[in-house]
Amino acid sequence: MRRLPAAALAAFVSVAVCAVVAQQPAPPPSQTTAIPSDAEIEQFLRTAKVVKTRGTSKGITGSLRATLSDGTRTHDAQIQRIDERKAQFEAGSATEFNFRDSWEYNVAAYRLDRMIGLNLVPVSIARRYDLKQAAFTWWIDDVMMDEGKRLSDKIQPPRPQEWNEYMQLVRVFDQLIYNMDRNTGNLLITKDWHVWAIDHTRAFRTHPTLKTPANVTRCDRQMLERMKELTKESLKKELGEYLTDFEIAGVLARRDLIVGIIEKTGPAGVFDRRAR
Repeated sequence: MRRLPAAALAAFVSVAVCAVVAQQPAPPPSQTTAIPSDAEIEQFLRTAKVVKTRGTSKGITGSLRATLSDGTRTHDAQIQRIDERKAQFEAGSATEFNFRDSWEYNVAAYRLDRMIGLNLVPVSIARRYDLKQAAFTWWIDDVMMDEGKRLSDKIQPPRPQEWNEYMQLVRVFDQLIYNMDRNTGNLLITKDWHVWAIDHTRAFRTHPTLKTPANVTRCDRQMLERMKELTKESLKKELGEYLTDFEIAGVLARRDLIVGIIEKTGPAGVFDRRAR
């Protein structure tokens, strides 16, 4: 048998190896792109340079969409600076007293969301911008549509049970924070059908009652247990920069009502979202 020269043999092996490598499937995006942690996102939002800003297409709070960069990562954020107070506020046929619309509630909503294990509110931090304090909130990527679009186009989620549980968690959370401004435009749906609840500037009222008790029907077991663990001390530690003592007392009073409704419902009122 005739032997190949060493140089020719090396070239043959190199070509063969390259052919094998070329046939291997590329690793999925989740293995090639690291998803930043909440702590990493907070640090980025707090320190990255604002490269440019422009107005957002939705909302009435004068928020900005900003592009931020730290030299390594570039990503967008929403900047909200509104902090408006009124003794009386008219919204259509409804009247609200001691009205407040504030960027601070975005940060409080994010922190409370993580305290009870939801992960439905994007990371939001306090930062000064244009000589005023503001909320810098991580801009959600891969948004497929909002809930308004889904409903108008009659698009059905691929996993109806999981979707229904998402919606139940949003409803419970909105009752906990007494959200005055939940609408289908501020529920974003990403391509993996994860729901993100944004814009909480009109929440955290001091009322010790639930805004819509009928919206509390079922709850994730982990969320329920974590809500039970909330105390005045733990809330003040995490949210005290953004909520008054009266607003914290309102959260605790509403928590007690929510827990009471779920426990009265019995086993049918609890599901295990994390188990799937």
